[in-house]
Amino acid sequence: MVSDTQTHRRRPSRPARFSRLLLGSTALIALPLAAAAQEGGEGSGGTYRLSPIIVDLGLQADDDATSLVAKELWTGGKVATSILDTPASVSVVTQKEIEQRDADTVEEVLQYSSGIYTDYYGTDDRNDYYLVRGFQASTYRDGLTLGSMRGVREEPYAYERLEVMKGGNSTLFGTSDPGGTVNFVTKLPKFERFGEIYGSYGTDDHKELGFDFGDVLDENQTLAYRVVGKIQDSALEYDASRDDERFLLGSLAWEPTAATRLTFAVEYLDRDGTPNSGGYPLDRLYDRELFFGEPDFNYHDVERLTVSAGLQHEFDNGLSLRANLRYSDLTDGFGYVYLSDNAARVGNLVDRFYFGGDSTAEELIGNAILQYDTSFGTIDSSTLAGVEFRDASTTSSSFYGAYTQIDVTNPVYSGAPTGYAPYSVQASDYTTKSIFAQQNLSFSDRLVATVGLRQDWLDITNVNSSTGTPVTTQGDFSETSYRGALTYKLTNEVSAYASYVQSVAPPSIGVEPERGEQYEVGVKYQPDSYNALFTASAYELTKKNVVVPVVLPSGAIERQTIGESRVRGIELEAKAELTANVSMTAGYAYQDAAYVRGNVRGATVDGNAFATVPNHIGSLWVNYELPGAGPRGDMNFGVGARIVGPYYYNVTNDNGKSPTQVYLDAGFSYGITADTALTVNVSNIFDKQYVVGRGTADYYNNGRTISAALRHSW
Repeated sequence: MVSDTQTHRRRPSRPARFSRLLLGSTALIALPLAAAAQEGGEGSGGTYRLSPIIVDLGLQADDDATSLVAKELWTGGKVATSILDTPASVSVVTQKEIEQRDADTVEEVLQYSSGIYTDYYGTDDRNDYYLVRGFQASTYRDGLTLGSMRGVREEPYAYERLEVMKGGNSTLFGTSDPGGTVNFVTKLPKFERFGEIYGSYGTDDHKELGFDFGDVLDENQTLAYRVVGKIQDSALEYDASRDDERFLLGSLAWEPTAATRLTFAVEYLDRDGTPNSGGYPLDRLYDRELFFGEPDFNYHDVERLTVSAGLQHEFDNGLSLRANLRYSDLTDGFGYVYLSDNAARVGNLVDRFYFGGDSTAEELIGNAILQYDTSFGTIDSSTLAGVEFRDASTTSSSFYGAYTQIDVTNPVYSGAPTGYAPYSVQASDYTTKSIFAQQNLSFSDRLVATVGLRQDWLDITNVNSSTGTPVTTQGDFSETSYRGALTYKLTNEVSAYASYVQSVAPPSIGVEPERGEQYEVGVKYQPDSYNALFTASAYELTKKNVVVPVVLPSGAIERQTIGESRVRGIELEAKAELTANVSMTAGYAYQDAAYVRGNVRGATVDGNAFATVPNHIGSLWVNYELPGAGPRGDMNFGVGARIVGPYYYNVTNDNGKSPTQVYLDAGFSYGITADTALTVNVSNIFDKQYVVGRGTADYYNNGRTISAALRHSW
């Protein structure tokens, strides 16, 4: 809620006749000031939306803590934006949904979203693995690319919500993959007193303690803070494993006037884990607890520091300025011994290899955006223009080699490999400069036309010291991308759209950039009678110069380029609070993913299906709340089902096919007091075991996990 003092400070709003249709057509680019739209109370003190794109700082965009149904986007962290009128397929996972399902990883957060397949490498825990519309998704934090920070497993507790915009869109986000964009919205100050602390314990000796609290620091309510933290001590489902973490996020927000806001945040993330179990032999299903790596060698240590600042100022004439800056520093080291099995193996001895490396990354990224809103009779106009830069440097040293065999029926470990030397030593510098512009026009509050243009200049320098003598190569790229969309408001509850977007993936020296284009049509329904959002879309997505990982006969993995690939599909998603007690999330996606032309290891893959991309993905989660009576507190019961259709394990479609996967999950919470709740969650209730990935070994899905948490809030 906004206090009387806050409401009084808000400057008077302009007439809000600007069509809210434009709200969904804005460029959504890069500024971590989402909290500016978080605070405030609905309709308090006469505050309301200033325009379809600019949001009054006194109006709350979405209350993610109390609703499953997000109706506005913070993609780009720039403004709150109507999902109903956004000309794209969008999935938002709110804080309430994350807590209901006790989603502890990004893969778990996204696994109930339509068109997204997660955790396809199973016990490989080095990264967050998910595919959107059959392709890798580009990742952003408050609208700014994570870039060279992408290899880190993100901590979901750091974020208010996760937003997925389906399909590539380099006009909005710069160089990016065509499948879609995943935007993490950071928890920032809210100009009110709040907090929570929780502790949990679960399967694999998983122990976790977290806290999230904040308050206003001065009586004039111009300065506020927030502190978020988590400590985790855990193993994984296989022997000789660990999954430990330390995380801390602190932020300050200063709002000297209703028109100006400055935000500053510092985050530290430290992960100490194991990369995987070494995989499992190919001949049959094995016990998940088995470990075929080396206890003294399989390690993965990640440390990241992030410092960010954002500025927002609204002038009195329809003009607004937004600016953003972020610095990140990362160290990442891992090593592991893994199985290298083959279908023709005889006996119980299986070959093994070791692989690993050390890497660093340092990155500075920022932008400045101007936006101007005005009207011409029945036509509303919003013009956006901005500049963006990114300066990043990375180093990497990788090692690889053959190791001792292991008896898979009686594993005896050999100790950590010794005497190895790196086969690859690289150092790279990346510089990106971008300009972008977008024009939105709304005609008679019904039809919205959106046109966008972006130009990216990329300079890449690589120093290869693998042979001892440094070899320097350089590459310059200049890429232009376009976007066009039409949105038509059929009624106040129903909108339809058609769009064309382009994507340009980050290139490598000597390789043509991967370019993608997508055609999409869709319809969205947001009923007035209850809180819900239903969406349906159909699309065709094409990508050229595709680079895919290929397992060579030696057991090594090499990235090779395929000429062209295409995905055609439909997506359905529903998020609804059907009654005061019943809510549900449902999704279904059909994907027809195939290589149009290309070769791998000299063999054609024309017409082959993508690896790890199922034709069918479906999910349903239903939650029922039983209000408390007398001494009994509120109770919530949730049950979910996920179905993943079969898919091939590799691009040549000759290494087997996965079975249909079916999972059941459940959650329960009990209100011990008004401010304290006990929650219990079970994932994969029936402990189903499937081979979800296959290369030199098999990789299984996660087994059944049970967790219990006690949470106190104020």
